[in-house]
Amino acid sequence: MKIIINDQAANWYKEEMELNAGAYVRFFARYGGHSTVQQGFSLGISNEEPLDAGTSTTKDGITYYIEQKDLWYFDNHNLFVEFNEKAKEPEFKYEK
Repeated sequence: MKIIINDQAANWYKEEMELNAGAYVRFFARYGGHSTVQQGFSLGISNEEPLDAGTSTTKDGITYYIEQKDLWYFDNHNLFVEFNEKAKEPEFKYEK
């Protein structure tokens, strides 16, 4: 599985989370919420260093990753992080 993040979403994370080159953004499964890939779960984010990254990508010096233990949530889908102009925040799409 891959993480694909567009430029606008990456810029949003840098500004909102006050990230600099060398920072990390973790995507993780959390109980509750809504998702198109796992009923009863949703995607959370945090800025912490990886312990056991299952997949990652780096954009503008920031590493976006998912821990090995959270890969089940994606059910072999790639994670696309795009920017929703109307909501003015990132949104997640999942594609095989």
